[in-house]
Amino acid sequence: MARLQHKVALVTGAGSGLGWAQALTLAEQGARVIATDIQGEQAERAAERIRRQGGQAIALTHNVTSEPEWAAVIEQALGTYGQLDVVVNNAGIAAGGNAEEGSLEDWRRVMDVNLDAVFIGTQHAIRAMKPRRTGSIVNISSIMGLVGTAGSAAYNASKGGVRLLTKSAALHCAKSGYGIRVNSVHPGFIDTPMIQRLFAGPNGDAARAQLIGLHPIGRLGTAQDIAHGVLFLASDESAFMTGSELVIDGGYTAQ
Repeated sequence: MARLQHKVALVTGAGSGLGWAQALTLAEQGARVIATDIQGEQAERAAERIRRQGGQAIALTHNVTSEPEWAAVIEQALGTYGQLDVVVNNAGIAAGGNAEEGSLEDWRRVMDVNLDAVFIGTQHAIRAMKPRRTGSIVNISSIMGLVGTAGSAAYNASKGGVRLLTKSAALHCAKSGYGIRVNSVHPGFIDTPMIQRLFAGPNGDAARAQLIGLHPIGRLGTAQDIAHGVLFLASDESAFMTGSELVIDGGYTAQ
């Protein structure tokens, strides 16, 4: 039997990169998928790929920073499939800026997408899942939620916030007897369009080599590496895990 047979999974930011791989991987293992993205046409591409491969999926345009849109997305998911078993809070943005020179405007924008939206998504997921006393919420953090970097104050803070929000939500759900598990995933540098933009200039090859050198395993991660971890946390195989950090970083944080 497929690992997510009879489950329904919602993945934000499913139109590209990590979210695309997560949505397709969960569907391959039997989940009926709600693929959401602020770019609705990209979400539809993911859903269409799933349907072509024999799975079930719908696509929704979704601004994760909007609480009314979260309410509408959850309502449509429940209306379409009758249940919600997995929510992957994947959507996020990258931003630089150190603690001395970063702007408050950029800080607030990063927090809005990377942390506030995860709070809203986690809250709405709990409310949707608790009547059935089962569910798995997977919040995508980062290695930058575990260790600091000099030039990424807002990003570090947002991803660190996701890490501890996850633990708080996990304890709340466990102590309330909801049967809902909440865990975070901490990717290293993953070879997705977001990272590939760093290699666009004339020194792109050198920049890639330098970034690879930070990972003892000798390569950048792939979106599929992260999707496999999300699949594990979404499945019943991780039934004794909640409030945990799944670090998938090629050894970056082991140093």
